[in-house]
Amino acid sequence: MGSTLLILAAGMASRYGSMKQVEGFGPSGETIMDYSIYDAIEAGFTKVVFIIRKDFADNFKAIFEPKLKGKIKTGYVYQELGSFVGNYEVPAERTKPWGTAHAVLCAKGAIDEPFAVINADDFYGRDAFEKADKFLSTKCSPKLYSIIGYELIRTLSENGSVSRGVCEVDAGNNLVSIAERVKIYKEGSGKITYEEGDRKFEVPSDSKVSMNFWCFHPSVFAFTEKIFHEFLAENCSNPKAEFFIPIIGDRFIKQGIGAIEVIPTAAQWFGVTYKEDAPAVQKSLNKLIDDGAYPEKLWQQK
Repeated sequence: MGSTLLILAAGMASRYGSMKQVEGFGPSGETIMDYSIYDAIEAGFTKVVFIIRKDFADNFKAIFEPKLKGKIKTGYVYQELGSFVGNYEVPAERTKPWGTAHAVLCAKGAIDEPFAVINADDFYGRDAFEKADKFLSTKCSPKLYSIIGYELIRTLSENGSVSRGVCEVDAGNNLVSIAERVKIYKEGSGKITYEEGDRKFEVPSDSKVSMNFWCFHPSVFAFTEKIFHEFLAENCSNPKAEFFIPIIGDRFIKQGIGAIEVIPTAAQWFGVTYKEDAPAVQKSLNKLIDDGAYPEKLWQQK
C-alpha cells in the first residue's frame, strides 16, 4: 500500500487576502498544490486527503476531482470549530480554526496508514516527496516520525520577513526542538537575521527549518486528541490561541514517546507569503518547466 498525503487547505489566507490555495500559478492555471500532488504521485504516494472548509467543498471538488480522477485516490475532511472539542464550549467570538494540529486531528477516521502532511500553498520540490515516501514506506512507526528539514536560505521571501520554525537537531539527526522565529529576513550584507523584541540575532543560512512537511504514523491521531483536550483546558476561552503541529512534535519528544527524524533536503522552497511573491512563484515554476522538471500542461500526460 502506498503512502497518503494530507494537504492542509482550510486556512483563511488572511495575509494574502484571497483564497490562494486555488489560485493558478502554472502556465495552464495550475495551483501550487497541483505541483505537490504531481510530485507525490511521481514519488509513489497513492492517496491524497484534503482538509478544507465545508462551505468551500463543492467549489474545491469541482476544481480538483476532474484532473485527479484515475491518477490518485482522493478524500476530503472538513475542519470545523466543533470537531473533537468534547465537552468544551467554543467561545462565540472565535472565528478562526483551532490551528494546524487540529486540522490534522480532523483527518482521524479518513487515514489509517502512514501519511505525510503539507501546506496547500507551499512548493516543496520533488526531492522532499521522494524522501518522505521512502521514510513512510520503510521506517515510520508509532515511535518514529519525521520532518523534512529545509535550508533556511532556501525558504526566504524577497518581499518581507517570514516566520520559520528553526530546528535544533542532535548528533543522530533527531529533532530536539523547534524554535519559532517570527521576523526572519536577509540583510544587505547577506547575513540572515531574526528579531525578537528590539534585539537582532544572526542565524546560520544552512539552519534546518520546518516548512510544515511532517511524516506521521496513524497512532498520532489518538495522541493528538489527548493533547488537544489539554490545550483546550488551558486555552479554550482565548479566541486567538492556536494548536500547531510543532506542539504535537514537542510533546512526542518531551514525553519520551518516540523520536522525530529530521530528513534534510536541498530542495528550493517557494510560496506566496505576500501578494508580491506571486510573480516570483510563476517565474520559478516556468524555469522548472523549461528545465524539463514538469510538463507545460501538468495533468495531460498523467
